[in-house]
Amino acid sequence: MKLDVIIPTYNRAEGVKQTLDSLLAAEVPAGMQVLITVVDNNSRDDTPKVVDDYARRFPGRLNYVFEKKQGRSQALNAGIAATSYELVGMIDDDEEIEAGWYRMVYEAFSQSDVGFVGGPYVPRWPGEFPGWLPPAYGGVVGWVDGGSERVPFDENYSGILMGGNAVIKRTVLDAVGPYATWLGRTDKHLLSGEDEDMYHRLLNAGAKGFYLPGMIIYHKISPARLTKKYFRSWCFWRGVSLGLLERTRKQACPYLLGVPRWHYRTAARGLLTGVASLFVQPKEEREAFATELALWDFLGLFYGKHFHRAASPR
Repeated sequence: MKLDVIIPTYNRAEGVKQTLDSLLAAEVPAGMQVLITVVDNNSRDDTPKVVDDYARRFPGRLNYVFEKKQGRSQALNAGIAATSYELVGMIDDDEEIEAGWYRMVYEAFSQSDVGFVGGPYVPRWPGEFPGWLPPAYGGVVGWVDGGSERVPFDENYSGILMGGNAVIKRTVLDAVGPYATWLGRTDKHLLSGEDEDMYHRLLNAGAKGFYLPGMIIYHKISPARLTKKYFRSWCFWRGVSLGLLERTRKQACPYLLGVPRWHYRTAARGLLTGVASLFVQPKEEREAFATELALWDFLGLFYGKHFHRAASPR
């Protein structure tokens, strides 16, 4: 079994060291071969030097790819195109894998019908957990917990396959196509949606996937992201991303002005909560902020569906 692990990175030379340390230290099961590829997405820091140093210290285990076109999707696609092993893994540059991560992947793909797998993101907080942070919006900072049981990725799973802790068969990727470059964050905005788009393409293609609770990565949370301002901005741009996706698909639900009608109810609750908080301190801060964030989701969705200028969808 051969696994390519792709790390897209941009100006995080220090962070990628920790990611590489964890990937190179974890035990690789007998019968598995792993090659790590760092995709430098036009960094201006010491990333090339860092990767070169690791490549010399660990010959044959590490490759470097430079991708000038800015964007996470561009970097992922460059890494996929530059590699050839039967399995493609994806890890972000602010993460570390748990020591048994490779073993989880090996055991999962020992079953021939498995097409893709993912696992939880365990946060490493920079300090005290913010009292205002709603757990339902943990994904804003990369906190993902799908439970303690192995479950299929299907219509009953509440989340999606997140691209910072994922392994996909190359034959499946070849069938569904690359990551959408008109989605995904860049150095200029917080667009997302490339993982959701890929996830639904995987399901629509009939690929079988599983959430594996033991396939753990540890995600370093930046203090700069633990602000309400960042959460509002992230939710707005996540909404914009969903609006762009709405241009390419039609959900099986009632629509109003081009947006699924149920979004209006959550937006109205968010607006009322926001107005009320100007006069009365909410009793439950997390719930109140979650309701407000739903409004930012809606505003972004409406803007993305009707007004945002983006590259043409595939």
